[in-house]
Amino acid sequence: MSKITMEQVKHVAHLARLAVTEEEAEKFSKQLGAILDFAEQLGELDTSNVKPTTHVLTMRNVMRKDEPAKGLAIEEVLKNAPDHQDGQVKVPSILD
Repeated sequence: MSKITMEQVKHVAHLARLAVTEEEAEKFSKQLGAILDFAEQLGELDTSNVKPTTHVLTMRNVMRKDEPAKGLAIEEVLKNAPDHQDGQVKVPSILD
């Protein structure tokens, strides 16, 4: 097992501004050691014939055709606007 000391756990916890007890530091050092052991096992695998991927699942975009469609009538749009003028939505000025 890769040895992660309790001091290393406490140091990282301090950097992350986390308070850990002695029991938690001991527990986390064992857990982190197990994670590193698993990562070392993965490093032993022969991946020379494995094609690099960006995602483990086959991904593809499913998009509809970009076809023009009739929009809402201007009266319908302006019906929901709190204020409008000359067929456009009127908003408060942000520039002087």
